[in-house]
Amino acid sequence: RKSVTGIVMFVNKMPIRWISNKQKTVEISTYGSELVAARIATGLIIEMRYTLRMLGMKVEETSLLLGDNMSVVLNTTIPSSILKKKHNAIAYHRVREAVAAGIIRFAHIDSKENIADIMTKSVDKTTFY
Repeated sequence: RKSVTGIVMFVNKMPIRWISNKQKTVEISTYGSELVAARIATGLIIEMRYTLRMLGMKVEETSLLLGDNMSVVLNTTIPSSILKKKHNAIAYHRVREAVAAGIIRFAHIDSKENIADIMTKSVDKTTFY
């Protein structure tokens, strides 16, 4: 079964882009799915930063990427961590390089506060009230 990636991108506290897509690969763990989602979000952040610069805006601050899987956040932000799953290497290194370059800061967010989760799961109407 393929996982669903949900991403909401904000610029100056305004949502400007959102995505809810099935992932192209089948992952055997939540870790793998969250890592693929982090890679996709990292690519979108880099693309948006480039677009803003081309429009004449200064983009000097580090972009914030929030994820609700603590293992993914720690493994991509701590330099001494080791990737034990070879098939996730490309996604892992893409995120890790962006963190090391100061393009993004990857931080943990509780699932209850994660806005993008609404795009990945079935929710009932009480969630909105």
